[in-house]
Amino acid sequence: MSVRPITIVGHRALAQRTRRVREVTDDIRTLVADMFETNDAADGAGLAAPQVGARWRLFVYSCEDAQGIEQRGVVLNPRLERFGGIALDDETLEGCLSVPGEGFPTARHRGARVTGIDLDGQEVVVEDTGGVLARALQHEVDHLEGTLYLDRLSPARRREALDAVTARGWRAEGLRAWDPRQIEAADV
Repeated sequence: MSVRPITIVGHRALAQRTRRVREVTDDIRTLVADMFETNDAADGAGLAAPQVGARWRLFVYSCEDAQGIEQRGVVLNPRLERFGGIALDDETLEGCLSVPGEGFPTARHRGARVTGIDLDGQEVVVEDTGGVLARALQHEVDHLEGTLYLDRLSPARRREALDAVTARGWRAEGLRAWDPRQIEAADV
């Protein structure tokens, strides 16, 4: 297992749709193990394959559900179902390891259910209503579709977010990834 560099907004991998996992190979198992290690090193709630430069339709998660219980797992070929009303709370900031150190209020459905398979090819269903997990499920599946949470912001918040990204200078410096072993997200 190893920590992989995390792609930053502007990296082409983040704008592409992913490919279905047709067979769980040793390479897929290694990718997933590395993603867990990378997510842990970055103190993330979840991490999708494009965030480490892979085009597979899978993500890992490690965050609390609405009951405050830590949930951890992997979902391959997820299908997302959103339910409940859409919530936008100015006090709840959504962040992303691919937009390190930034966070903005983002409208999301209160509930989410993801159905897919695990590394053993067994069906897995992950569901939450009102917790960080519900938000993370929606966020990670968005990554698999080539969508960043910045794309879901209101026009005013999106302008604010793009200004913040520009101020960080990643594009001007040619920075396309960061290593969570070497630097904290807020300092990228």
